[in-house]
Amino acid sequence: MACTSEVKYVDLGFAEEQESWLLTNRYFPSKIGGKIALLDLLCEYCNEPCIFLCQVYAGSEKVSHAFHRSIFVFICKNGKCCSLNQSGNIKVLRSQLPLKNQFYPDTPPDETIESEPIKPSVNLCNVCGCKGPMVCGKCRKIHYCGQVHQKLDWKTHKKLCGKEDTQQQQNSEVLFPEYEIVIEREESSNIKGPESEKEAEKRRLREYDEMVKNGKTGGMSDISEKDLQEFAESKEDKTFGKFKKAIEENPTQVLRYSRHGKPLWISDNGILNSSQIPKCNNCGSRRTFEFQIMPQMLNELKNYEIDWGIIAIYTCEKDCDITGKYVEEFCYKQDIIKGNDDIDTDMKMTQMNVNDESDDEELKEEEKPKEKMPKTQLKTKKPQSNGNQTKKSFQESDDW
Repeated sequence: MACTSEVKYVDLGFAEEQESWLLTNRYFPSKIGGKIALLDLLCEYCNEPCIFLCQVYAGSEKVSHAFHRSIFVFICKNGKCCSLNQSGNIKVLRSQLPLKNQFYPDTPPDETIESEPIKPSVNLCNVCGCKGPMVCGKCRKIHYCGQVHQKLDWKTHKKLCGKEDTQQQQNSEVLFPEYEIVIEREESSNIKGPESEKEAEKRRLREYDEMVKNGKTGGMSDISEKDLQEFAESKEDKTFGKFKKAIEENPTQVLRYSRHGKPLWISDNGILNSSQIPKCNNCGSRRTFEFQIMPQMLNELKNYEIDWGIIAIYTCEKDCDITGKYVEEFCYKQDIIKGNDDIDTDMKMTQMNVNDESDDEELKEEEKPKEKMPKTQLKTKKPQSNGNQTKKSFQESDDW
C-alpha cells in the first residue's frame, strides 16, 4: 500500500493545563506526564523502571478492533541512559479496543461532570502507575512496581502508613508534570520543502541582524558580511534549517502527528533509513511513521537530565488485532550531534526564546489575570453521532 499524494496533513500537539479528572482513562486523553495504568517497563541500560512520558489517542474509524487506540511512550529519567541516537531508554506500547468492549462503556462520557477513573483489574504502583506486584509490608494497602519506587515514596507514605484513610497518592517528585495535549491542524502553507540556497542565506542574515539588534553577537560585529555569509554556508546543517523553518509559526508545538507520513528530522546526522525500521512483532507487517515528540516537550517536563532532538514513533501499518494486550512498537531518538556548535547554539536560543515568552506571560498575569482562551479554539471536540462514541483524536490522513 502506498501514498497517493506527497502532501501529508500534520496535526500539531500543544501542552495545556487541564483538570486532572479529565485526563484519566475514562476520557481517552492525549496527555503528557502523570500516571498511567500499564505493565512494568524497564530501561535497557540501567534496568530501572521507565516513567510515563506521554500518550497519544488516535482511534480508527476504519478498523473496528481499533476504535479505541492509544500509543504510550515511557522514558528512563536517568540522564546517563541518554545515548547518542539510541533509544534503549525509551519504550513505546500500542493498545486498542473495539467500540464495544468489557472495559469501557460505548457511549461518550459527560465532560461537564467530574467522574472517577475506571478502576484497573490489577494493582498499580503508587509512584508511576505501572503494574504493582509489591505491597507495603506495614499497611498492606499501597503497591509498588519494585523497591526503587517504594524507597522513593517512603518519605511521603510514612506519614500516612497504617492509618485508616491511607490512599494511593501521586508522587510528583518522580512523575512528570501532567498536561493535556490539544490538537491543531498545521496550516498547509507551513508544510514546506527544503530551503533553497537563497532562502537559507536570507534566513541566516535575518537571524544575525536580530542578534545584532539584541546585542547578542559579542565581537562578531567586526566580521565582514561576506566572511559571515561564507562561514554560515560552510557550517549550515540544511536539515536543521528546514526544521527551524517548519516550526517557526508554531514554536511551542510538543508533538507532530502525520500517520504514514514522514518525520521532520532535526539534523543531517543520524537520519534513520527505512530499511532500519523493524516489522511489527505481532503480525509481521511493516511499520510506518505515526508521530514525533518535539524538543519543546522538554520545556514542560522540568527535568534537566534527559534530552533528545526528536523521538520518531513507528507503528504497525495494519493496526493488527491485539485486543486485551499491549504490543511494543518502534521508536528512534535522533539527537543534535555534540560538537556541531552552530546547531546546538541555535536550538538553545530557540528554547530560550520560548521560555522568555512564557516568562513575559507570567509577569503579565501578575499584573492582571489573563482570561484563558476557550478550548474550542485550540482542540477538536467530541461530536455525537447516532449513539455511537466518536472521539477527539489524532486522525489518519485521507490520502493513505
